[in-house]
Amino acid sequence: MKTCSPLGLCQYDTTKLVRIRSVRLGSLKWSLNTAILLFICVMMLWNRKYQEFDLVVSSVTTKVKGVAQTRLPGVGDVVWDVVDYSGPSQDKNSFFVVTNVIVTKNQKQGKCPEAPRNGRPCQTDKDCEKGAWDQQSHGIQTGSCVKFDMLKKTCEVSAWCPVERSTNPPRPAMLEAAENFTVLIKNTVRFPAFNFFKRNILPNMNDSYLRSCHRGNDSLCPIFRLGDVVREAGEKFSNMAVEGGVIGILIKWDCNLDRLMQRCLPRYTFKRLDEKESNRTLYPGLNFRFAKYNMVNGVEERTLYKAFGIRFDVMVFGQAGRFSFIQLIIYIGSTLSYYALTTVFLDWLIGTSCYSAEIGENYFQRKVESVRDQQKCVLCVSYVDENNIRVVKQSQKKSLQHIKPKSVQPRKEDIGQLRAVLCLLKPAVGADQDVRPHPDHEAEPKPKGQPPSWCRCGCCSPSSVPQEELCCRWSEGACITSSALFEQLVLQRSLLEAVLLYRDPLAPPAGRGQTAALRHLAYRQYITWRFGDPPSDTQPAIPRCCVGRIREVYPSPDGQYGGFRPARMLVFRPSG
Repeated sequence: MKTCSPLGLCQYDTTKLVRIRSVRLGSLKWSLNTAILLFICVMMLWNRKYQEFDLVVSSVTTKVKGVAQTRLPGVGDVVWDVVDYSGPSQDKNSFFVVTNVIVTKNQKQGKCPEAPRNGRPCQTDKDCEKGAWDQQSHGIQTGSCVKFDMLKKTCEVSAWCPVERSTNPPRPAMLEAAENFTVLIKNTVRFPAFNFFKRNILPNMNDSYLRSCHRGNDSLCPIFRLGDVVREAGEKFSNMAVEGGVIGILIKWDCNLDRLMQRCLPRYTFKRLDEKESNRTLYPGLNFRFAKYNMVNGVEERTLYKAFGIRFDVMVFGQAGRFSFIQLIIYIGSTLSYYALTTVFLDWLIGTSCYSAEIGENYFQRKVESVRDQQKCVLCVSYVDENNIRVVKQSQKKSLQHIKPKSVQPRKEDIGQLRAVLCLLKPAVGADQDVRPHPDHEAEPKPKGQPPSWCRCGCCSPSSVPQEELCCRWSEGACITSSALFEQLVLQRSLLEAVLLYRDPLAPPAGRGQTAALRHLAYRQYITWRFGDPPSDTQPAIPRCCVGRIREVYPSPDGQYGGFRPARMLVFRPSG
């Protein structure tokens, strides 16, 4: 027991184990432990749990190459090189390639009718508000309503005229040939915790290698054909080129920096990042506008291009690991709890019908020790007309006879005690054929007055304490005190004196005046006879009729008795 003294610190508590000698359970235990060990080892090697990890720090540069020629309406044949189709820089880790275009030529600053789609139709000048504009307008309204064509009138605007009229990109795409463009991706990664650097252009990749490598035969080639990138992302380049979109180029670094297993190579994957279904998306694809300016007869003009294209985002992620003894110890410590699964499974198996019920009951009786709180008391009751023991909780309001049991258990005979008593009973009976304890007492109990309502044998006396209101029977019938065996096992004085000597062979024989010791021993005799081996952590309760009969035979000199006092631990502390 732990105390507050310093000596209490010099103690060690351990758990109680129950060892079951069984070939089946032993084989099953080691089979499960072996399976758990293999699982732990596989997961440790697969996920490299023995390593310390650091996340990647990356830088990316790209270089796109390719030339294409297209025929633009009203412009003629146009050659597109990297300057033309690259567009403005989107991000430090991305590049853009123009794949389709809408051209509006010879725009000048002036006044012209707004396009019908961007300006509301009008009939008179009153329908147009001077100085008005909105997000879809190409310019600012002048307040005049003018003809757009032979059938429509729109509000006049001050803008770059003529305004852009076409809204739908041409099909097929103007620069569908961009499918054959290539891009060189240069990626440098660093793992600061290990001071380790690496490039995706490996030391063995010389100039001749880069000119001839292809992803079809080398997955580490850093030069990518745009058509192959889009195809590996699960898209068709000719369809995506019409309205544009966003493709992600994912570079994963999963590096093992251990000397014997060093490996640090990139792995490339591709995925479309934007919504590709135009009929479900507002403003699908990707586009922007740019213009080329020139002077004609002293007047500035421009050619407006609405460019559709594909943006390629290069995303780098990954980690590097190196052996760490501390991480290995942490992993081993965290996985030791997995072996508890074997204990949980075997305990469950023993408690089910799949295993022997007798072995399971014996196992749990030895493994689990029940203790109760000091404020609670669990009693056990044995009726003469039942072969079971009822386990009940003590109540201060109900009589013990009427309390509903929390469980019913079979009665277990105490064979050793019974044999000892029978051996003592034979000489005692032979020496004294009169089995009555005292000549002044009758063998047959006689009820005194009207029995209480909870009494079933008619021999119980009333009591003001609920835990003493217990009869020897559950149903109506004869009282157990009328049995000849009750007289011989519980009340016979010679037997009780022999039992006292049996327990303490050197004690002096009990005198006629020492009735208290004989009375308490009679209580114990009844408990041993009717309860056998009581359930653990319970207090046997003696019926009121039996207590009264014992007190008649072995009365207290002053007529005072202590009454029923339940013990905290399993000790046969009888009524006073």
